[in-house]
Amino acid sequence: MNKARHIIHTVGPVWNGGKNGECDKLRSCYANSLHIAAEHGLTSIAFPCISTGVYRFPPDQAAQIAVETVREFISKPSSLKQIIFCCFAEADRLRYEALIQ
Repeated sequence: MNKARHIIHTVGPVWNGGKNGECDKLRSCYANSLHIAAEHGLTSIAFPCISTGVYRFPPDQAAQIAVETVREFISKPSSLKQIIFCCFAEADRLRYEALIQ
């Protein structure tokens, strides 16, 4: 396994019922991280399941936002060639696989 040469830190939103712009904030976390990576000419990026732990973002919604945001980003040319969703729980892996298929 290769070590990360760069870290792009993003702070996901805390889930407060979904009426405080949490979905837009999470989408922004992914989009901004992707743009920063591309601006620096990076070729790969890995994302954990942002905000789904102690911040209580519903995992199904969070995965949908992550996949949609990445799909939108990769529809345009950039230096990024590999985008990884790093899932530590089996349920998350299955959730992402279903969305990516």
